[in-house]
Amino acid sequence: MTTTPTPSTVSDTATLAPTQEVPPAAAERSRVTVGEAVSDALAITWRNLLRYVRLPQLLVFSTIQPMIFVMMFRYVFGGSIRLGDPSIPYVDYLMPGIFVQTAVFGAMGTGIGLAEDLNSGLIERFRSLPMARSAVLAGRTIADTVRNVFVLVLMTVIGVGVGFRIHGGIPKYIAALGVLLLFAYALSWVIALIGLSVPNAETAQAAVFPLIAPLVFASSAFVDPSFMPGWLQTFAVHQPVTITIDAVRRLCLGQPTEQYVLGSVLWSVAIVAVFAPLAVRRYRRVA
Repeated sequence: MTTTPTPSTVSDTATLAPTQEVPPAAAERSRVTVGEAVSDALAITWRNLLRYVRLPQLLVFSTIQPMIFVMMFRYVFGGSIRLGDPSIPYVDYLMPGIFVQTAVFGAMGTGIGLAEDLNSGLIERFRSLPMARSAVLAGRTIADTVRNVFVLVLMTVIGVGVGFRIHGGIPKYIAALGVLLLFAYALSWVIALIGLSVPNAETAQAAVFPLIAPLVFASSAFVDPSFMPGWLQTFAVHQPVTITIDAVRRLCLGQPTEQYVLGSVLWSVAIVAVFAPLAVRRYRRVA
């Protein structure tokens, strides 16, 4: 028996056809709520943290470089470095700089990991899931922040072992870690944008290092900027890494910190405000 389609049937079919072409994951993703976006980000965070559990050597190797810097500057170069305030032991001046250096270089993992996921096709798999587009980036940056907590606590133990003392007390030390972690989290969004803009992990590392190295070494991390040449001193004193180091150092030493902490927090908020939307936009294009 042959049924001739009525005009209403044809009209209904034509109306439904475009709807049926929309992928279920894409349709669901367009309706993600704030709560679901947070849940998605936490799920990706957990996925990235499990990687450190399964590959503990990632954490081990991330602590080797800062340990080498501690030993070099504490026992090799420290005796020949002058400070503006000679009453401060060099090891107490050094360790806050090491903390910031460790967190800043650790943020490179964000860009390298995203470039690796993009090159391996994992980002395409995430794209097919009904999840918030921002979850992949938020989950990666949060996981790297959690990793930084572990590494910084370990570096503190090593610092105490070589003579570092927290003169400001535990509350100010915790505040120092908070300021530092906020800055490292902000910087990871800059590096995430770079990681999504290059073809592979090796290129991401090569692209990020020239950006980070001048900020770390042309700062107050290891030497007093007042002994730098005038043109370099101007850059070193006002760039965000130095401001964060000075905030962390003054909190650890128990010195006045309001100006430096506020400056570091403002830099962190500004960096996130600018680069987080750019990174999410870039992720939408490549994914």
